[in-house]
Amino acid sequence: MVRMLVRVVVVASSVTPGFVFASDEVLLVAVRDNTLCETDDGSLSNGAGQHCFAGTTALGEKRRALVAFDLAGAIPEGSVIVSATLTLNMSKTIVGGVDVAIHRVLRDWGEGASDAVGAEGQGAPAEPGDATWLHTFYPGEFWNQAGGDFDPAPSASVVVGAVGAYAWGSTDRMVADVQAWLDDPTTNFGWVAVADESVVPGAKRFDTREHPDPLVRPTLRVEFVPPCVADWDGDGAATTLDFLAFLNDWAAGDPRADLNGDGTVNTIDFLAFLNAWSAGCG
Repeated sequence: MVRMLVRVVVVASSVTPGFVFASDEVLLVAVRDNTLCETDDGSLSNGAGQHCFAGTTALGEKRRALVAFDLAGAIPEGSVIVSATLTLNMSKTIVGGVDVAIHRVLRDWGEGASDAVGAEGQGAPAEPGDATWLHTFYPGEFWNQAGGDFDPAPSASVVVGAVGAYAWGSTDRMVADVQAWLDDPTTNFGWVAVADESVVPGAKRFDTREHPDPLVRPTLRVEFVPPCVADWDGDGAATTLDFLAFLNDWAAGDPRADLNGDGTVNTIDFLAFLNAWSAGCG
């Protein structure tokens, strides 16, 4: 019987958010990224490009790189974030070390079909839905501040020098950012990378999610503690009250008792909960 119960839990945990997960770490690839290219009219972007930029060009024009990740389905609702590390691959530069900070973005933004040519540093004509220096979604929706709306306090900062991969975090602010996005997905607008814009030239080119090499795309590694399914009443402990509460919901066919997510509340769900409850929440 013990072997059967363990097997049930493994199967259920592989498909059900909020159940008993074998791993407490996930590696996410960016779901959108873009470059804010400084212009007076907000006419440039690079939504579909293989690269994004942060810093000031040789012509004195600022660039800021947006990047966002989808947490839904990858991290169970109710989890506690332990650490968060952003990795970007810097693939072209003409200067030495420049401080690049990431800031939590405060408004939603878009990634359109604009695709710059060559090294991509000059951007391309903005397409509908693109984020630009002035627009959250080109051509009709705007930032409150030119250059993007973001928390002025950096979530993390790294000196970016020679070509290679760079990691931001984990920091307390990054953990707080990811926790907030998990708790309220409607606030998940990602980060913007802002280099020390007083360095001229100081722009750094980073690879995006559209890059043909998957190994250089932006990633976010998150460690988390998943919620304990055995704590059915949410009081922080797995007790007899939790068992009785689940039993009542299970007997009533409550959808919450469908632990394996197959659309049916049945014996498999009961056995899975029993095994989790027996293991406790320690």
